[in-house]
Amino acid sequence: MKTSDSLVRILAPASKVWRALTVPELVKQWQYGSDLLTTWEVGTPIIFRNEWNGQVFEQKGTVLEFLPESRLKYSLFFPRPDLQDIPEHYFFMTYELTESEGSSSMLVRQEDPRPSPPNKSSGEDAGPDVFSYLKELVESKMP
Repeated sequence: MKTSDSLVRILAPASKVWRALTVPELVKQWQYGSDLLTTWEVGTPIIFRNEWNGQVFEQKGTVLEFLPESRLKYSLFFPRPDLQDIPEHYFFMTYELTESEGSSSMLVRQEDPRPSPPNKSSGEDAGPDVFSYLKELVESKMP
């Protein structure tokens, strides 16, 4: 399983970062315009829906952990022509927040058991850009 970690320091309390991670209207602002559909109850579905060039793309999964202002984990399936929608092809996203003196550290872990397509990167990794959008949103644009 491929695991990648990113640590993001945000000049805001964990409660504010948590809202950016879980409120659909805020998620849309940093997650490439994706609509977030979920109740955040453990065991319920989570869907990120995006439209591009007239086509609708969906990543779907299950909420696995939801500890307010502390830890969020869910599974996701990112459709790809060479992958069947089976549990072995779901990856896992975990967000862990810690706060100190009004600032937050956010550890983001992606655990990915999926096979990589030949001679290509998956292109689905949540890279530094998406986290810089989240950081900017929380530090500069949210009340």
